[in-house]
Amino acid sequence: MEYLSDRIKSLSVSQTLAMAQKSRELKAKGIDVISLSLGEPDFNTPDYIKEAAKKAIDDNYSKYPPVPGYSDLREAISAKFREENGLDYSPDQIIVSAGGKHSLINVILSIVNPGDEVIIPAPYWVSYYDQVILAGGKPVIINAGIDNDFKISAEQLGAAISGRTRLLIFNSPSNPTGMVYDRDEISAIADVVRKHEGLFVISDEIYEHIIFDGEHVSMASLEGMKDRVITVNGVSKGYAMTGWRIGYIGAPLWIAKACDKLQGQFTSGVSSISQRAALAAITGKTDSIIKMREAFRRRRDLICGLLDGTKGLRIRIPQGAFYVMPDISYFFGKSDGTTTIRNCDDLALYLLDKAMVAVVGGDAFGAPECIRISYATSDELLVEAVKRIKSALEKLQ
Repeated sequence: MEYLSDRIKSLSVSQTLAMAQKSRELKAKGIDVISLSLGEPDFNTPDYIKEAAKKAIDDNYSKYPPVPGYSDLREAISAKFREENGLDYSPDQIIVSAGGKHSLINVILSIVNPGDEVIIPAPYWVSYYDQVILAGGKPVIINAGIDNDFKISAEQLGAAISGRTRLLIFNSPSNPTGMVYDRDEISAIADVVRKHEGLFVISDEIYEHIIFDGEHVSMASLEGMKDRVITVNGVSKGYAMTGWRIGYIGAPLWIAKACDKLQGQFTSGVSSISQRAALAAITGKTDSIIKMREAFRRRRDLICGLLDGTKGLRIRIPQGAFYVMPDISYFFGKSDGTTTIRNCDDLALYLLDKAMVAVVGGDAFGAPECIRISYATSDELLVEAVKRIKSALEKLQ
């Protein structure tokens, strides 16, 4: 008999990772699957970053690192926040963790008590919901569908706040939609937050360097918000360093100290070699970010152009990140004669089975009428994937 804790039984399996695993299993069997499921740049880590990691090994960076991160890395992150985001975080307000996901759970566990309400705009990144559950919090979902460009309004936020609301998790550019809140929209949301003492915001800015239209605005840079916002970022997306596992926060000092305390009991300091690589990434003055952003812009235009006009698909052109999230509810109830599509997960599995293309059902993102497509792959594979998707969808009547 298994004696699992209620805590672990309450958690869902990450659907993005589950679909990626199914893709890998099929590929291992020799099946030609195109995976558009994971949010992972297909670029290699730039050479100057890899060289810094090699040097770190030669320089014997093999001892336990400080729990919050090496001081020179935190100083570099402090300078990055100041120069790029207009944020004045001192090094002791910065905690380096094992990826953005680790940074998020550190913050949530540090400030959310059982029963506290956490507002999560939907569509949302899959782990927000379950991390709140893990902390004993109550997720409060605000729906922002395709007709609202997948963005909540200040009025919706105000209506969702109660006396138990502790936290808002805010993400721009968005995973899974790719939408970007403009300065006026973020300012309106900040105006609502300021009216409620004891309400804090996690601003997940991991995609800040992948914006095609408009500007990136850090919520903590707005007047009166620095002490209410925890800014989460990392090197995974902007520097093609997903496997290096480096994320970080800039936060009010009392929250940073709490995360330091928590991390000291969970993981201690994160990989010393990865930290030296992250230092090179953040301080290096190269055009690698620009090249990747332009490649993603081209791919966005390519895939949206290919999907445009496909019967049954409704899309919004993403302004950042590397995802597009079509509304596919038109296909609910339709069949190819053997398979009937009842929901988004059925459609995702249908596309994997019939088109050999892996996407993720939107239910995992709080958007059951959608699927998420990642275009973080080559132009050639995107063209072939959309060709297969269209062919499979045309069989559903």
